Amino acid sequence: MISIDSLTLQRGPLRLLEHANLTLHAGQKVGLLGTNGAGKSSLFALLRGQIEPDAGSCSVPADWRIAHMQQEVSALDRHAVDYVLDGDQRLRDIQRRLAEAERLEQAEQLGALYAELESHGGFSADSRARTLLAGLGFTSEQCNRRVGDFSGGWRMRLNLAQALMCPSDLLLLDEPTNHLDLDAILWLEDWLRNYPGTLLLISHDRDFLDAVVEHIVHFENRALHLYRGGFSQFERTRAERLAQQQSAFEKQQAEREHMQSYIARFRAKASKAKQAQSRLKALERMEELSPAHIDSPFSFSFREASNQSTPLIDLHQGSLGYDGNAILEQVKLQLAPGARIGLLGPNGAGKSTLIKSLAGSLPLLGGELKTGEHLAIGYFAQHQLDSLDPAASPLLHLARLAPDEREQVLRNFLGGFDFKGDRIEEPVLNFSGGEKARLALALIAWQRPNLLLLDEPTNHLDMEMRHALTVALQAFEGAMLLVSHDRALIRETTDELWLVADGRVRSYEQDLDSYTRWLAQFRQQQAAAAAPESASSAPKVDAKAQRRAAAEQRQLLAPLKKAAEKLEKELNKVSELNAEVENTLADSSLYEAANKDQLKELLARQTEYRQQIAQLEEDWLLAQEELEALQQELGNS
Repeated sequence: MISIDSLTLQRGPLRLLEHANLTLHAGQKVGLLGTNGAGKSSLFALLRGQIEPDAGSCSVPADWRIAHMQQEVSALDRHAVDYVLDGDQRLRDIQRRLAEAERLEQAEQLGALYAELESHGGFSADSRARTLLAGLGFTSEQCNRRVGDFSGGWRMRLNLAQALMCPSDLLLLDEPTNHLDLDAILWLEDWLRNYPGTLLLISHDRDFLDAVVEHIVHFENRALHLYRGGFSQFERTRAERLAQQQSAFEKQQAEREHMQSYIARFRAKASKAKQAQSRLKALERMEELSPAHIDSPFSFSFREASNQSTPLIDLHQGSLGYDGNAILEQVKLQLAPGARIGLLGPNGAGKSTLIKSLAGSLPLLGGELKTGEHLAIGYFAQHQLDSLDPAASPLLHLARLAPDEREQVLRNFLGGFDFKGDRIEEPVLNFSGGEKARLALALIAWQRPNLLLLDEPTNHLDMEMRHALTVALQAFEGAMLLVSHDRALIRETTDELWLVADGRVRSYEQDLDSYTRWLAQFRQQQAAAAAPESASSAPKVDAKAQRRAAAEQRQLLAPLKKAAEKLEKELNKVSELNAEVENTLADSSLYEAANKDQLKELLARQTEYRQQIAQLEEDWLLAQEELEALQQELGNS
């Protein structure tokens, strides 16, 4: 269990958390939400023991193994699969001791070490690492390439694979989907749903959060607020809470005005002075309720294009690829004003290749591309961030595009992207990825495009900016071609879907949910095609005897499995009841004198539930040990 009690966390002059409280139970999957700089990454550092609390406490069970996704890569000469295996430090320690025992010819020590290696799953480690890499989009050939040969985004995928490879009780993931495409995200969702430990996840992808987490912790006003459910449920519950908070705030403001009016009228009168002083003290004690600030700091639109052409782009029998090698063939498409298209397709199928070719940054290998007379392309890709001038400020970047425009107009426009105050004149050298992405979008929006080619525009953007981008794209009157792993963005801004697969581009008549199933079938077909041996080459076995032996094993294991499953269900049920009680205890009104009996009853139930949880956990662990021992015995026999 993770227990945070009256925690205060400060970074320099900025107080991130103040008297914050939170309890998370083993096995829970939790999403962390909050504005940039609210303290999410600092909480990760605290849990890993990298920093200390300024006040209060944060405790994690001493025997928990913690895995996290690194943000930097240093071992550039390692092969990708070896780099991923390095995530399992105990495996590497066993292998190191094995090599030493073999060098010294210590036969007895070798036997013990090989047993330890088998117990740890060391013989299947290489296969598991390659499975992780395949799920994240790496080919078999790429598994054996040097880490230094990969781009920054693919190195982040390697860091993610390394974190998943590490055996852990607590997994900390900070924006794991930033550099993934949709098929890798769908694979990761499945992996995390089956992860048996406790998961803390920082993400701005609402569909990903809905698919993976069961609770949300929201960083707001230097406090931690726990919500049940995924992101969609969090949105609904928080909206209700904010409405209640706004109502309470307005009521309190009326009470304050009444008190202040009374004090002003009677403070100077001797006969009323005592009552006025009493009102004044009550006013000072009155809790300050903040109004519900739910407005986003971002508000912008794509400036309307001066002219339109019909069609904007016409590609006939296009052959697209690199260095003479075609990835897409016989591509025929036409984009007219108002077209709103989302591109789907497995990793490496050619989605980015298509967008680069239409943008003119990648020459055609064949075919004909015609462009409209008034075509004005707004192209966003990840290299756009690298093309920003690190020494120039957001204001200077925009002034270079509009040298004759008044400075105040430029400032107002950039303010919609939350570049305000001193930040608008600071060089982008030290800007975060999110700030650079916002600036790149601002520069595109200023230039009055009538065709948007957007390749993963939401990478690094937080929830509020993603919402603002969605609203701006909904109002955009030109044509748009979008590649994004953000399913909410695709769903809310596009009218039709195209599928890029098997070297072709074609219309996809179904929806995103159907695409998820299509992708699963596509992966199965690829795995079957890549299998080194056909079923016919496998050694023949006595199928009848095999089925009989399997049935006998199932019969022996069934009572233990049933007992373990029953204990697990009871444990989950009691944990949910305990969580409900603890959520109720978080209500400050319970601690008023009038609610003394209710508080006493809740505390008694909390104690009872905690005792039950401890006993059920112990019984479940014993049942699991018995089950695993019998499985091993049957396997050896």
